[in-house]
Amino acid sequence: MEIVRRRARERRFSRRTEEAYVYWIRRFILANDRRHPADLDEGSVRRFLSALAIEHGVAASTQNQALAALTFLYEHVLVRPLPRTDGIAPAKRPRRLPVVLTPGEIRAILRALDSPFRLCAMLMYGSGLRVTECMSVRVKDVDFERREIAVVGGKGDKDRRTPLAAACAAPLRTHLNARRVQFTSDVRLGIGPTGLSDALIRKFPSIESDWRWQYVFPATRTVIGRDGSRRRHHLHETVMQRAFTAAVRQTGIPKRATCHSLRHSFATHLLEAGSDIRTIQELLGHTDLRTTMIYTHVAMTGALGVRSPADNL
Repeated sequence: MEIVRRRARERRFSRRTEEAYVYWIRRFILANDRRHPADLDEGSVRRFLSALAIEHGVAASTQNQALAALTFLYEHVLVRPLPRTDGIAPAKRPRRLPVVLTPGEIRAILRALDSPFRLCAMLMYGSGLRVTECMSVRVKDVDFERREIAVVGGKGDKDRRTPLAAACAAPLRTHLNARRVQFTSDVRLGIGPTGLSDALIRKFPSIESDWRWQYVFPATRTVIGRDGSRRRHHLHETVMQRAFTAAVRQTGIPKRATCHSLRHSFATHLLEAGSDIRTIQELLGHTDLRTTMIYTHVAMTGALGVRSPADNL
């Protein structure tokens, strides 16, 4: 497993991808009575993937993630690529329409959220941010003059810029002023932020005490870094997700809404307001335009779409 991690880091995989691959490779080994993967053939891989779908009922995307992990294991660690055979192919993912909230529902959810979760939700809706992108925003990424937020190292390790809503500017300034008090205390106690590479720290020795590199939404607790120093991570995404789920339940909204529904709502409402689909693609950071086109199926239904013939009765 140490070789797996080393190979993943050589290819600049994200931490989440590395952890996912390690999880599936370990699960594959345990499913085969702890036998070494070098002693297992493509038949074992096929049976493992089949068991995930039939016995465990995992989603197609989960099965594809397991396949990607095992493909990486055999191709880059064992240097014995898996052959292209039946049963070892990506599962077809069903197309699902995104859950989109109305402006009234978003206002109700915001009223049910406490600080700083309300501000996080406003940024996710107002800027189209993923929950992990919102939690990991640093002070330097916010540009009040140009009214934009820089998303650094988003999904696929891609950078992009997205608008900062005028309604978020004043609450965000107030939040940062309060955040600076905690930052001053952290500097005095020698507590730096997480997520800074060793190369970056060597290049800028004072970066850990630099206000610009602090998280906008820090965690309440500190952690011990690899070098033994105490550091402060950003607010964990699961904390925001639990708060959002509780707010949806409190408002009585019958939709299966999550934090990602705010990003879906951002794109759909822009499309309904007349924004160009290519512009929305750039703001969301989609590589393929077909990914963004899914919102046209949501925007063209309901009051802004076709008129139902039942309305003529």
